[in-house]
Amino acid sequence: MYSIAGYGSMIADRLRLDAYAQALRQAVRPGSVVVDIGTGTGIFALLACQFGARKVYAIEPSDAIQVAREIAVANGYGQRIEFMQNLSTEITLPERADVIISDLRGVFPLFQHHIPAIADARQRLLAPGGVMIPQRDTLWAAVVEAPELYSRLVTPWDENSYGLDMQPARQIVTNTWCKGRVAPEQLLVEPKCWATLDYTMVDSPHVGAHVTWTVARAGTAHGFLLWFDATLTDGVHFSNTPGEPELIYGSTFVPLSRPVPLAACDTVSVVLQAKLVGDDYIWRWNTRVHDCSGPVKAHFEQSTFYGVPRSPARLRKRAGNHVPVLNEVGKVDRLILELMSDNLALTDIARRISAQFPNRFVKWQDALARVAELSEKYSH
Repeated sequence: MYSIAGYGSMIADRLRLDAYAQALRQAVRPGSVVVDIGTGTGIFALLACQFGARKVYAIEPSDAIQVAREIAVANGYGQRIEFMQNLSTEITLPERADVIISDLRGVFPLFQHHIPAIADARQRLLAPGGVMIPQRDTLWAAVVEAPELYSRLVTPWDENSYGLDMQPARQIVTNTWCKGRVAPEQLLVEPKCWATLDYTMVDSPHVGAHVTWTVARAGTAHGFLLWFDATLTDGVHFSNTPGEPELIYGSTFVPLSRPVPLAACDTVSVVLQAKLVGDDYIWRWNTRVHDCSGPVKAHFEQSTFYGVPRSPARLRKRAGNHVPVLNEVGKVDRLILELMSDNLALTDIARRISAQFPNRFVKWQDALARVAELSEKYSH
């Protein structure tokens, strides 16, 4: 979840905000119904009212929605905006929307449940002929010479003053991506589009492509840079391509296992895949570099699956043949959830929990925090 300061940074990105405002101005008609998914502090909902919307349904799971309510009242739109604190996939509306607007991206559009949420909203919440904002994101990739970005990842593990071998950590960081920025002259190839997310029809959150480049100039490849061009509606675009003014999103640097010197006639190919697993994406990038005469200069198989340290004990608990046995924390949570079905107040549940687990909760007030936490997560 973003902080309020984080939402402020998004509003301060005038290129992004002005583009969204222009798209809303074009799409909203007097009397329109608008759905704002991930409203945050409510800026798109406010603009929709300003441009003539009859009703706005502003959806936001975090407590930032309370700030949005207060801002709506302060601007005289409290009666026209209905705020709904939930995930968009969990709500139903009394009417379908003429316009759905969202910005659920992170650094990159392949972010958590962005695509499933948009696909669900399009199918359940949008009226026939309605407008999706954004309409489309075009994903780009290029091989880059980025020694500073690469050094930021690997230098702590390659160099130390004590003669220690830190390579296991280096393997982890070279299987992760990071937010980065490069200049156009750092590109070693012509950028290529590797995917298009058309939000008017996209259903699957999984994206992949096989991309091949011929190297345009000699240099050292440190990895790939990924970015996107956004089409919000007809004639309204923005891009975070290298050389354009920087947007709040930044761009994504995907490192190679090791830097590879390239000649101008070499070829670089990558199988680039992003698959939604659980609540986030697992990225995979398998790279081959061929020199001008054909032999393989480098071959790497990398994945963010290998970019997260995993202890054998934790992996064992996730194995399909593992038979779990509840620990004391699990027994506490199970009893709390069972007592929630008995129509009891939280204080009554907390008293029973502290009586049953006196070694964990000396006073019932100590148990109340855990009871309240589960109530917030699982109750209506």
